[in-house]
Amino acid sequence: MTDHLFLAEFDEGIAPGQRVVVTGAEAHHATSVKRISVGESVLLSNGEGLGVRGTVVEATKRELMVEVGEVLSSEVAALRWGVVQALAKGDRSDLAVQMATELGTRRIIAWQAARSVVRWQGERGAKALEKWRATAREASKQSRRFFVPVLEAASTAQVIEAIRGAAVALVLHEDAERHIAQVELPPEGEGLVIVGPEGGISPEELDAFVDAGAQPVLISDGVLRTSTAGAVALGQLEVLARR
Repeated sequence: MTDHLFLAEFDEGIAPGQRVVVTGAEAHHATSVKRISVGESVLLSNGEGLGVRGTVVEATKRELMVEVGEVLSSEVAALRWGVVQALAKGDRSDLAVQMATELGTRRIIAWQAARSVVRWQGERGAKALEKWRATAREASKQSRRFFVPVLEAASTAQVIEAIRGAAVALVLHEDAERHIAQVELPPEGEGLVIVGPEGGISPEELDAFVDAGAQPVLISDGVLRTSTAGAVALGQLEVLARR
């Protein structure tokens, strides 16, 4: 069985023999929920690509102390993918964030699209974004990934700026003329996958994205839900990159 992964604070200077302390809710989850005890092997991540494997030397409800056995790091892909995810109702947004994180996205932009039924405003928006961040943290741990995606909220104008700064931007759209497999991908940089809401991307938004340099692409011969489309695209891009 793969070692459980927990998040902790440590930097690149970490070395075998040193000890890392996990505190707060993370320690409580490890000891009270996962029942981690002294002598067990666990993985720790700083959420920024660095990890360690070590042995638990102390375990209480408030603290988990781990002695580092080996230092690990994530393979950094030359072409890294972010996801622009339109806001959706209920658990669909949570599922989209979870799946994108499990598939290795490094950045998730919560997009307030014109046809998004959900509206993030004021305190409600701040709470919703924090919920997305919590979902991403848990998905990183579940999938044993050492990177926790950076999450931010954006308007359409801000998405357009992100497209202009990307090495490649792909808009998932059922009326696109090209399949994602036909796109020529750059060798490196940051790519963006743009996923619309359940009601679809409006013509005005699509035109603005294309004008900024994005390419509309198909990922299926059917219309996928906003909760699953981003994950399907990331999976296909992973296969294309390995070829």
